[in-house]
Amino acid sequence: MESQVLAVEGLSKSYISGDQRVPVLADLSLSVCSGESLAVVGRSGSGKSTLLNLLCGLQAPDEGRIVVAGESFDDVAAAGTDMRWSELRRRTIGVLFQDVNLMPALSLLDNVRLRTHLAGHLAGGERGWLERLGVGGEADRYPDQVSGGQAQRAALAMVFAMAPALILADEPTGSLDRHTADEVADCLFTVQQQTGCALLFATHDRELAFRCDHLLDLSTTG
Repeated sequence: MESQVLAVEGLSKSYISGDQRVPVLADLSLSVCSGESLAVVGRSGSGKSTLLNLLCGLQAPDEGRIVVAGESFDDVAAAGTDMRWSELRRRTIGVLFQDVNLMPALSLLDNVRLRTHLAGHLAGGERGWLERLGVGGEADRYPDQVSGGQAQRAALAMVFAMAPALILADEPTGSLDRHTADEVADCLFTVQQQTGCALLFATHDRELAFRCDHLLDLSTTG
């Protein structure tokens, strides 16, 4: 039975520009269950990156409630919650960026080992994750010795190796050519379905967005 991994209720966020308050998100609600994928689309400035920052705990909303893997944040700006968000990001939330977040001084394998260690898991299966994502042959190479697509596959291996309940992906294929982007997306969606984690995918690419189970267009909300 699917369980709810992410729930957002009445989320609002605005910024101050000069002497005016500019709303970005207004009374937004959404949910994603285990094994489900949700694409967040919208024109530039519609709030995609802001939403991901809020869901990562990097910014605090003006109003609203966020629940991640059963952990409720009614007021994420309250004292002491930064540590809770940090623990969630380390163990529960996997984040994928357009620019791969690999340590240049470490091999692909050691990058995955580091992420596994930070998530509190025992070492041992990291090479298998690289093989599963199609870059096992590059495990001992460094990020600057592999292609962009191979580096992004290694980033996927890092995220899946931490066994996250939720993956937040911010344009993870945006810097890749169409063919490579499709291949990386194939890996992402396939392994996401196999592991049963929840996926929230922010993108400008409608073709990729329509591969998700659900779609939220921020250009039409608020």
